[in-house]
Amino acid sequence: MVVTAFSALQIEVLTGAAAGYYIRMNVYDFDGTIYEGDSTADFFRFSLRRHPGCLLTLPLTAVKGAGYALKIVDRDGLKTSLYRFLRHIPDIDEELELFWDLHEKNLMSWYLERKREDDLIISASPQFLLEPVCRRLGVRLIASPVDKLSGELLGPNNHGDRKTKRLREQFPEAVIDEFYSDSRIDAPLAGLAGKAFLAVHGVISPWDDL
Repeated sequence: MVVTAFSALQIEVLTGAAAGYYIRMNVYDFDGTIYEGDSTADFFRFSLRRHPGCLLTLPLTAVKGAGYALKIVDRDGLKTSLYRFLRHIPDIDEELELFWDLHEKNLMSWYLERKREDDLIISASPQFLLEPVCRRLGVRLIASPVDKLSGELLGPNNHGDRKTKRLREQFPEAVIDEFYSDSRIDAPLAGLAGKAFLAVHGVISPWDDL
């Protein structure tokens, strides 16, 4: 007799399927998976060229970065200091649209060829940053809650196990057909998918083969 251990989310999904209500979807990480590069770093560089005042936030970010390396500052503290540059952008909504006009080309062709309207993007990047491009793609999004004016975190950074928790909260009836990420830190989500893949620089490999 084989006994299989299920996570709380797997049990929830299986129960929903048995009752006849569930949502099938493919789920994707964003940065490094379907987007070539780091969108937050790209947006910072883009904003810095247009608004040099963003430079004023670098000393504090450097201090917090050192603290993070020494494990005396947590990830959320580091992110909060980084996002302070947003306070130096006069029209953030216009900035975002201009940014994606230039950087939408960084979306990987392999994803665009298989994109579906029921896709879900789940990312540690700020929600406000990815909303415009996800709207253009016509897909759903779960990302880190950040105030786009102040840079303050409005909740925990959507990283690691937090992604699984957010998925359970927002889509308790989800059934993940396929999951794609460039990092094994997303193993909890990979374990929920019918099929999981590592996607690194456009090279797709079955998760369990590596």
